Amino acid sequence: MQNEIITFTSPKASASEIFRTLRTNVQFMNVSSEQKSILFTSTQAGEGKSWISANLAITFAQAGKKVILVDTDMRRGRQHEIFELPNNKGLSNYLILSTKNPKDELHEYIQKTAIDNLYVMTSGIVPPNPSELLTSKKMIDLIKTLEEMADIVIFDSTPSTMVTDAMAISRYVGSTLIVASYKKTKMETLKQIKKNIENVGGKVSGIILNRTPANKKEYGRSYYYESSMVSSGMKWRRNPKISQGFRRFGKKASEEEELKVQQIKQKLDEVDEKQKINEQKNINDEELNGLLKQLAKYIDNK
Repeated sequence: MQNEIITFTSPKASASEIFRTLRTNVQFMNVSSEQKSILFTSTQAGEGKSWISANLAITFAQAGKKVILVDTDMRRGRQHEIFELPNNKGLSNYLILSTKNPKDELHEYIQKTAIDNLYVMTSGIVPPNPSELLTSKKMIDLIKTLEEMADIVIFDSTPSTMVTDAMAISRYVGSTLIVASYKKTKMETLKQIKKNIENVGGKVSGIILNRTPANKKEYGRSYYYESSMVSSGMKWRRNPKISQGFRRFGKKASEEEELKVQQIKQKLDEVDEKQKINEQKNINDEELNGLLKQLAKYIDNK
């Protein structure tokens, strides 16, 4: 738990700021349609889907929203491990055993977490027929009920190239986000997953590019970070031009302005130290930007 829910254990870390940026983008994405549910899927296992959905759920809860995180991966669900919760009564148990009105019985299957406003419905026991359970009328009714109970409902689903569970649910939720892994996920696979989801009536709202390494050596001890979502891709890198601007500004500034610059540098130094726990090799900016442009073009159907 301590290592994975970084938005709770290290709210000032640079990675936490990225999740807050993602939260803002998701809110803008849903502002016109008032969608209350989001489904997370990926192309294959190990791309960070469960980690991202858990931390995004936390940032929404920290913003005062009532959030219900549902682990719909009834084969290899991980949310109970991330939040250190028992998994003896979860989604599969509810879909198999529940016979009453959802609102009358759901409190037995939804657990409170250490984070205020955040509740988790774990995956439950491994059933013999998860796909059939997820396409049942009870599951459809459950989605609607959860949307009435919470401000936002986040579904952590299965990888879409392995099983069809995510596609089965996607048509009943507000939007779907696909998690891709830097230098690992193939563009052809992303296109196929998007097509499959849309063929069943689902809506793909974007792609989150995960495991994008920070380029430290090229920019040295810069004191400015840039965080941005490029259409459907997310990147985090330093901006050398603005960094140089800060240094030039510091030399010619008044005492008050110099103090502000030093305060900013001190805070970013703290971020720098925390980033060292996730050191990765340098990236080629041109290659990364090219991939992000491809993702944006792909999602915009251009």
